[in-house]
Amino acid sequence: MKKNQVIINADIEKGTINKNIYGHFAEHLGRGIYEGLWVGEESPIPNTNGIRNDVLEALKKLDIPVLRWPGGCFADEYHWKDGIGPRENRKRMVNTHWGGVVENNHFGTHEFFMLCEMLGAEPYISGNVGSGSVQEMSEWVEYMTFDGESPMANWRKENGKEKPWKLKYFGVGNENWGCGGNMTPEYYADLYRRYQTYVRNYGDNKIYRIAGGPNVDDYNWTEVLMKKAANLMDGLSVHYYVHPGGFENKGQAVDFSEAEWDVTMQKTMYMDELITRHGTIMDKYDPDKRIGMIVDEWGAWYDVEPGTNPGFLYQQNTIRDAVVAGAHFNIFHQHNDRVQMANIAQMVNVIQAMILTESDKMILTPTYHVFEMFKVHQDAQRVSLHLNIDTVKENGYSYPQVTASASKAKDGTLNISLCNLDKAVSTTLDIDLRGLEFSNVTGRILTSGEMNAKNTFENPDHVKPQAFKGFAREGSSLKVELPSKSVVVLTVR
Repeated sequence: MKKNQVIINADIEKGTINKNIYGHFAEHLGRGIYEGLWVGEESPIPNTNGIRNDVLEALKKLDIPVLRWPGGCFADEYHWKDGIGPRENRKRMVNTHWGGVVENNHFGTHEFFMLCEMLGAEPYISGNVGSGSVQEMSEWVEYMTFDGESPMANWRKENGKEKPWKLKYFGVGNENWGCGGNMTPEYYADLYRRYQTYVRNYGDNKIYRIAGGPNVDDYNWTEVLMKKAANLMDGLSVHYYVHPGGFENKGQAVDFSEAEWDVTMQKTMYMDELITRHGTIMDKYDPDKRIGMIVDEWGAWYDVEPGTNPGFLYQQNTIRDAVVAGAHFNIFHQHNDRVQMANIAQMVNVIQAMILTESDKMILTPTYHVFEMFKVHQDAQRVSLHLNIDTVKENGYSYPQVTASASKAKDGTLNISLCNLDKAVSTTLDIDLRGLEFSNVTGRILTSGEMNAKNTFENPDHVKPQAFKGFAREGSSLKVELPSKSVVVLTVR
């Protein structure tokens, strides 16, 4: 292959890109749930049954396939019985993980399922292993899914829900190596085996059980879990965040240097190594790839915005984050045989959010636009793609200048996603399209002249997708001029 060439064999399919890779995560953290999603029926902010309308309508456009809740670290302190029944009677508690604020439990099980129904998303419940009992977890599943005569089903009916909900995804604990109990892998593996036993299938509701996975590159954790409990799990979670400066001093979300851009891109590409190495261990115990890798927390995590509560994890979002998101998706697509779900952290006002709110105002972030542009890959067939591209070597860091993936939709349309990770240098790509007759190509691009470009409440459309014309057809090939720090989706028909 010559340099800066992409060869796409559209007639060689590599399996389905699970739509759940485009999942989301909403934790009881800062202004993620309260104000971000839930304002209550009495709020002056226009809402439907307490869910704010502007945020809801924006999220609907993303075709969100799955939503994980209530945490995160919050999940292992969450006692679900505090969040049902009349709201005025619900228990108030301290959210010890996130800001020490009062949690009034007004957004609970019923409200979560209502939100999922509004979004058309599958609910994914994260259960409490750290401070909860087996009985508590068992009764929650019974409350949600049992259609018959039982104490929990009767209680649900008394609270206004006659028929049970459908629940497919259930996580047995969260980060049990850390905030979820500081456990060893051996201890958690034993607890997982015990707790999951009581996550019952009632009627025709079949639950997909997800075990708590490793802390980033703790490969021993994966080895132990797979060895001791692979036959009892459907999925294994993996969490990884991009911190340019490390966990303690993560770096600024907006006022960052060129070197911080470079380390951010290098750390973004580390996701590929993590999936490959954890996947290799999973292959040892699960060669048929029955167990899904569930990347149920990912994203770029920076220092909080100055002047905001440090425990609320509120950060701005720039074109850098859009490139981070696009590059992650291209990695997830490449591993579509093992990665069956990924949930961005988080949905609104927390870490790498889709949406930021300020009282009754709302803006869409550059990351939101990438989710909207890339949704064409949901449940599409990944096709063979070979990439020969330059490596960026700047400030002591290195990463590929371009990442890419391609998939074929059910109607035969081919979608090609390209990310130029370079902060300053554009490139010319030759895309050789094989195994496909086509007559029309269109494109959209998200980019900016500034590496820290962002949307604000005063200028909400500063970064948004535009029509892309930077390509020319040459026979069965395309010559594409890809600007620096850009995300492009080409649609070939």
